[in-house]
Amino acid sequence: MTSKPISNERIEQNKTDHMEMILRPEEIEAESFRIIAAELSDMGITLPAETDPVIRRVIHTTADFSYAETMRFSENAVEVLRELLRNGARIVTDTQMALSGINKRKLADLGGEVHCFMSDPEVAAEAKKRGTTRAAVSMERAAAFPQPVIFVIGNAPTALLRLRDMIESGEYRPAFIIGVPVGFVNVEYAKECIMELGNAKTVPYIVNAGRKGGSNVAAAIVNAVMYMV
Repeated sequence: MTSKPISNERIEQNKTDHMEMILRPEEIEAESFRIIAAELSDMGITLPAETDPVIRRVIHTTADFSYAETMRFSENAVEVLRELLRNGARIVTDTQMALSGINKRKLADLGGEVHCFMSDPEVAAEAKKRGTTRAAVSMERAAAFPQPVIFVIGNAPTALLRLRDMIESGEYRPAFIIGVPVGFVNVEYAKECIMELGNAKTVPYIVNAGRKGGSNVAAAIVNAVMYMV
């Protein structure tokens, strides 16, 4: 997909629009999505209908249009995630920031809960004892839930790699993986592992290829799909 540069006319129009309007929060969001739609059109980018709301919300969260080209979805991923959320699946994140960013009122309306075990003293002690990361141990803790679990990973590639190991060994099968850690060490490799294994083992996923991502992106993906329920 080749992006076209944004025209100077569009930039100037956006500046004018912003100077002329004092908006309420909901109006700011609506105007932001209008600008996103216009700039995607200027770039010659048409998003697939199923994934469009997710990608647009990630762009809205990051102001980064490259996500239009790097987001990866397993088959029917958005519909699968929507049904899991509709039926009250548990969410486990690898950061308090992602937990904070998820709309918990909407999640509670759907009967769901979100958890982060990274600050749990027992998790920290177990990770230290075994010489591993708290993120990896957190994934093991989450696997004990009787309900289906949606893993929302925005920071720790070791969380994705531990999930991969549990899937490969037959120890555990996640209901869904959102894999968007950000960084340089093992990040791209961990994402590729989830996509390759997910396709082979029918583990549904949403992943952002490459180095970009983060807890804000992870939360935005969850919120985008919740708002579709």
